[in-house]
Amino acid sequence: MKLFVSEGNPHCLKVLAALGVTGVQCDIQYVNHEETVVPFLSRPALPALLLPSGLHLFSSNAICQYLFEVNGQESSELCYQWLEWEATDLQPALLEALHMAVLQGKGSEVSKVLQGPLNYLDQSLSKGNMPYLTGEAVSVADVVLWAALYPVLSESSLALGERKSVKSWFDRVAAMHSCQSAAQKVLQGKGLQGMKSYMQRQPAPRSSHCRDTQPCNSNPAECEEGERAVSEEEMEAAVLTWSKDLNAGPLAADRQHPILPQEGKRNILVTSALPYVNNVPHLGNIIGCVLSADVFSRYGRLRGWNLLFVCGTDEYGTATENKAREEGLTPQQICDKYHAVHSSIYKWFQIDFDFFGRTTTEKQTEIAQNIFWRLHEHGFLVEDTVEQLRCENCQRFLADRFVEGTCPHCSYPEARGDQCDKCGRLINAVELREPQCKVCRQTPVIRSSKHLFLDLPKLENQLEQWLEKSTSTGDWTVNAKQITRSWLRDGLKPRCITRDLQWGTPVPHPDFKEKVFYVWFDAPIGYLSITANYTDKWEKWWKNPQQVELYNFMAKDNVPFHSVVFPCSLLGAQDNYTLVSHLVATEYLNYEDTKFSKSRGVGVFGDMAKDTGIPSDVWRFYLLYVRPEGQDSAFSWADMALKNNSELLNNLGNFINRAGMFVTKFFEGCVPAMELQQEDKKLLAVVGWELQQYIQLMDKVKIRDALKHILNISRHGNQYIQVNEPWKKIKGGDTERQRAGTVTGVSVNIACLLSVMLFPYMPSVSHTIRDQLNAPQSCINTMLQGSGSFVCTLRAGHRIGTVSPLFQKLEVDQIEALKKRFGGQQPEDEPPKKKTTAQSAASAQPAAVPAPAAPAGGGGGERSGPRKSQAARSGCG
Repeated sequence: MKLFVSEGNPHCLKVLAALGVTGVQCDIQYVNHEETVVPFLSRPALPALLLPSGLHLFSSNAICQYLFEVNGQESSELCYQWLEWEATDLQPALLEALHMAVLQGKGSEVSKVLQGPLNYLDQSLSKGNMPYLTGEAVSVADVVLWAALYPVLSESSLALGERKSVKSWFDRVAAMHSCQSAAQKVLQGKGLQGMKSYMQRQPAPRSSHCRDTQPCNSNPAECEEGERAVSEEEMEAAVLTWSKDLNAGPLAADRQHPILPQEGKRNILVTSALPYVNNVPHLGNIIGCVLSADVFSRYGRLRGWNLLFVCGTDEYGTATENKAREEGLTPQQICDKYHAVHSSIYKWFQIDFDFFGRTTTEKQTEIAQNIFWRLHEHGFLVEDTVEQLRCENCQRFLADRFVEGTCPHCSYPEARGDQCDKCGRLINAVELREPQCKVCRQTPVIRSSKHLFLDLPKLENQLEQWLEKSTSTGDWTVNAKQITRSWLRDGLKPRCITRDLQWGTPVPHPDFKEKVFYVWFDAPIGYLSITANYTDKWEKWWKNPQQVELYNFMAKDNVPFHSVVFPCSLLGAQDNYTLVSHLVATEYLNYEDTKFSKSRGVGVFGDMAKDTGIPSDVWRFYLLYVRPEGQDSAFSWADMALKNNSELLNNLGNFINRAGMFVTKFFEGCVPAMELQQEDKKLLAVVGWELQQYIQLMDKVKIRDALKHILNISRHGNQYIQVNEPWKKIKGGDTERQRAGTVTGVSVNIACLLSVMLFPYMPSVSHTIRDQLNAPQSCINTMLQGSGSFVCTLRAGHRIGTVSPLFQKLEVDQIEALKKRFGGQQPEDEPPKKKTTAQSAASAQPAAVPAPAAPAGGGGGERSGPRKSQAARSGCG
């Protein structure tokens, strides 16, 4: 391995300290700040670690984690939380503090900037009562945070105040020779001045009056941004961009089907976890899969990427058979009925699939059986005999979801045959106490049945090599990496791929002709078959890893089957399949202070949202605003009303409406001439910076955080209007009237920019704004290209359309009525009652209780199926 570092770079201090602490052998090469080490990056990135495989790591935290893992030190969940906090909360504050101290000579003001993060760190260390951040021994989190804070905490002139717990921890880590040695190498004994050359090359940071200081718990738009320092160079660059012409060319929305990969373009294939056909999706299902994927797909098209977005209903398996029995229909009739329900719901939510298919097709059978035979030919399938529960009354083996009994771990009386909804543990159905057949309520007996297993241990080395590359070069969410590591930690075990059912893809092997493929082998292949039903040239997407980037969207409980089981199936098939490049997993969205439950009438389900009278764009906005990116979040009626009334109505809607109305009222509907002053140039630079942040975050699929920058821009616009008071200046002399015209013209152009940025989130509102402004369609092609371009799209003389309010207030009584309507029929904490034989087998599915993201050991439950909850109950995965 070779590590590339530069002097004066605080991020290099992290990796050199980690290298010293772990003792990993590595060549170190010092280069200048501007040297391009990673060949495929457009700008220099240091530090960088060249791996033996030829791959590069160029995130300082990722390099530190890698070094600790090479040394045999796995990171705990608490460790990951601290690393996330360091990257998202501490680093922005440190960058601002270093900029002030090193370049502006404002060392006395640094304490204000760092007060929040340092207080949080001090309180956490004090409460934890441990010598280090995660326990009794130094972890990668200690090294990363110590190195990040070293430049400021070792500088006595900054007067940051006494925090006993922080000081004790900092001194304890600093006492390690390897840490002191790393600091000397990077800063050369010059303290903060040793960083001056590096800091001069960094963009000016934004300032902030408040920052969230808890790991992974920041909500967008909750804290007002302070005034950001803007340089003369930034203002001149912003004015130059403002003056550019709009891009011509085909519109992002003009898609020609079938969409196929193209030479020389960025080819993106987007999938969202396939929703189970038998259920109506609730809000958690929608945000976890299809809505998140839709936002990213819409954004990608605006960026000019060649993008295909496919999804469909997952229709085979036990759940469908069960639902068919409940409703007295055939499985095919159930699939037809609920496929239409899903399609209608997603259409109302404006999910813009390129193709929405289903898995009960000939293509599914053809492709799944082909992968099966290839696995068989390459020796990756093994036979084994499995003990299963059989209902003699129904004369059949019982699949996991047809069994219910008492959990052997926590004694929950309604545990399923695959997993307990209370404790979250995976269960082998034969382990249940007092098991019952869910169809007839008779007690089943244990019988043996022969099955086929995917030999995951035999594929483990291939999988790990691929994972190393994909997770280091792609945008995998933190939870996706954690869950995958937990499966690999204790070694993989063979996983059953067959089931004793009738409704499924038939196993083509003559010795197993009475069986079908298990859903977790079969369902992900639905991505391929759905694409094959979209275009006969589907292999150009799915057997083209050199040209195609694959993004998978899902909730966290689907992760192991997309990061371990399905990739192993494709790797073992040895047919040049496209594997996932970017695995994007959300946490869980709960409902108020409880869980969604169709049977108890708790929560809003997809077919109910349109009956609330609240537009789909507002639903989209709020779900994305509370999108559970770093931790579980909750839908709240009161909070939805608050965000609608404050962020949409009073902030965003107010600004856009005022800008348009000024044009109509004061300038007869035509955009006035604009003569930019210093204040206007500064605003252009600030708005341009917010646009760049939005693009950087959206490129990394930080959908919730990117939304904050849209709302920031409208806040800047409202403040700009309020300070300049064009409604007063229009009544003054020529100079004041000219000033009113400039403020109005700049404002209405900001409104146009907002319409483009909003399109992935609120497509109908975006169209409405552009219609009201009569905006040229080419503005879509311009704003989001490259790193972002805030161009004057509505030039002087441009005539706008009719302006009207975009949003309506959600009243208290309206919200209270909706909260009561969807509040359920019984208390959530009422203890479950054991069903009797006389009760209907279909009397309600258990509530979807969020379980641990993945079972430790990965192979756990290889004799029984993984639970599909939250998005997975909506999803294949």
